[in-house]
Amino acid sequence: MAPKDKIDPAQTRAAVLAVAEWLRDETVEQPSRHALAAAVRATARTVAQDAPGNSVEVRVPPFVAVQCIEGVRHTRGTPPNVLETSPRQWLLLATGLESLDDAVAAHQVSVSGHRAGDVADYLPVIPLAAVGSSLER
Repeated sequence: MAPKDKIDPAQTRAAVLAVAEWLRDETVEQPSRHALAAAVRATARTVAQDAPGNSVEVRVPPFVAVQCIEGVRHTRGTPPNVLETSPRQWLLLATGLESLDDAVAAHQVSVSGHRAGDVADYLPVIPLAAVGSSLER
């Protein structure tokens, strides 16, 4: 990622906080598509920034796909190491409200390839406290 594309942690935090109530309680009205997209894109791009590389692709359709984690470079076709999930599930992982292992076990996240699970080393991106709306970070 070029320096001009650097993700602003304050903007990422604000985007996540805008959807935090819904992440904690799915019965709350779903955030706008714009708010959801902003949070998903910012957190996924933060992982790509924190773990530069091209060996794993994180897919959160319809909002973003990023490549991350050093290793064998992938250039064409379907990458050998993919983590794919829904926007809400991604944000649960990105905030630490759910672990990757638990999400995979519950079939909420699809992982393929031996490196896809390495994404867990870069989660959570913006940890949400278990109670209230404050951040642990």
